[in-house]
Amino acid sequence: MANALDPHAAIVTKAGGLDRQGTLRTADGRPLKAALARSSRRARRRAFFLVLPLLLFVLITFVLPIGQMLQRSVKNDGFSANMPQLTAWFHDNPRGTQPDDAAWAALAADLAAAAQARTIGVVGTRINYDMPGTRSLFTSAGRKARGGIDPPYRQAILDMDETWGDPKLWSVMRMAASPYTANFYLAAVDRTRDDQGQITAVPEQQQIYVKLFMRTFWLSLAITATTFLLGFPVAHLLATLPMRQSNLLMILVLLPFWTSLLVRTTSWIVLLQQQGVVNDMLVWLGLIGNGQRLQMIFNQTGTIIAMTHILLPFMILPLYSVMRTINPSYVRAARSLGATSWTAFRRIYFPQTLPGLGAGALLVFILAVGYYITPALVGGASGQLISNMIAMHMTQTLNWSMAAALAALLLAGVLILYWVYDRLVGIDNLKLG
Repeated sequence: MANALDPHAAIVTKAGGLDRQGTLRTADGRPLKAALARSSRRARRRAFFLVLPLLLFVLITFVLPIGQMLQRSVKNDGFSANMPQLTAWFHDNPRGTQPDDAAWAALAADLAAAAQARTIGVVGTRINYDMPGTRSLFTSAGRKARGGIDPPYRQAILDMDETWGDPKLWSVMRMAASPYTANFYLAAVDRTRDDQGQITAVPEQQQIYVKLFMRTFWLSLAITATTFLLGFPVAHLLATLPMRQSNLLMILVLLPFWTSLLVRTTSWIVLLQQQGVVNDMLVWLGLIGNGQRLQMIFNQTGTIIAMTHILLPFMILPLYSVMRTINPSYVRAARSLGATSWTAFRRIYFPQTLPGLGAGALLVFILAVGYYITPALVGGASGQLISNMIAMHMTQTLNWSMAAALAALLLAGVLILYWVYDRLVGIDNLKLG
């Protein structure tokens, strides 16, 4: 009875309430705070398990391959794993130490062992990356050393080929004795190490990668600018035309997505070649003579034209998604206040399209930087991009470490682009739809 009259008694109903200490409780008597926390954890677990398949897919198909690529760009144990005795000698003796009898003995033993294990080709390939022409040196020595090498080892190996006494070869083998190296990144920016280990530029006639990177980024910028000039009016028409005409134009914009990339690229070869449709039309119109046909394919011109056509929808769609939300009364209000059409466009309409323009420019530029098929088919020698060089190292030279280093630098360039865009415009202002 006293509890019934106590003003501080618990107020508990079937729906829960306050206990004697003023703590909110649920209907089953649990503290409301703990119940809410438990419910929140259960909701987070449910959400996590829902996205777990997508997370695993991204990890397996995206994150892990990129991680392996980055590792391969700095790790290559083709020499160190198959020439253990010579590797140990390099580790025990500082740079500048001349090869002594122990070094030649270690080389002889490793050559014989690698020949027996049939890994001498792997060793030669690794050294050939840094000193071209040496793979045959190792394979030839391996064939001769299969039955062992008799002392004196130095003379016996030099009798096979005097190149074994070249200090540059020993310098390259010393660098290859470490499974981890930055030499592939140095090569990717046209740099190398001399006999003393100092970083120097490669001869000018051998400098290809920096020029190729510059060409890739320049062509990607040109393609991005061209898609903007062609796509902006089309996106504006899509946003302002009546729905019936707009839908028809949208079908024409999306039509390339429904056509094979290979078909579109080979179609441009037919159109742009010297005996193609475009040149025939120019000759028929009398604009050029039959002996003055334009070379528009297998060069940078062909790359720009074909890739602009292929990537144009990626510029139009983000622009259209932003333009259709712009209220036309803004421009009309500016015109009514005395602004000219150009001023109203420049100061009122165009700034509102920047989120779509930024999204389209990023999409087109990043896709253009990594494009492979179209430059390979229509680019020729002067229209090739860095992606074609990466593919060559992957499929022809089998120098996967070099390909990984080039790909890592390309990835770094794209990430820097994201950072610059975020600083200038802001990723939050990016609109894809």
